[in-house]
Amino acid sequence: MNLRFATASDIPDILALIKHLAEYEKLSHQVVATEDALRNTLFGDKPYAEVILSELEGKVTGMALFFHNYSTFMAKPGIYLEDLCVLEEFRGRGIGEALLKELARVAVERGCGFMEWAVLDWNVDAIRFYEAKGAELKKDWVPTRLVGEALVKLSES
Repeated sequence: MNLRFATASDIPDILALIKHLAEYEKLSHQVVATEDALRNTLFGDKPYAEVILSELEGKVTGMALFFHNYSTFMAKPGIYLEDLCVLEEFRGRGIGEALLKELARVAVERGCGFMEWAVLDWNVDAIRFYEAKGAELKKDWVPTRLVGEALVKLSES
């Protein structure tokens, strides 16, 4: 298995993994990402996120897409893992664990104080996987998001 940071030439594989994850999470109807949008936001003048890819026998098998956030209490950056995805036919081979370990290595190397992510409450396999790695589910925090028209409306008020 090979782990590496993605380049712009990997955009088709990244989009395919995003669509694969969305299908698994029953959220395909929310995917509006395009190759051009990924090229601009991941590899443009101001990249907003990074991607670590896993490869097996020359085939991209999974990814960890992440970006930096910040803790005011710690006065340290963190890493937010937006998506951890392994193609179904490659699950059970340690790829997800390798991606998570590599991301933890990157976080430590960059002086981050934490890594965090969200997991769907019905995804018990993922919850068990994360808990086995020492992750704690934050049950006292409620994820909150402004999207689309609500975001625009607030910006104009």
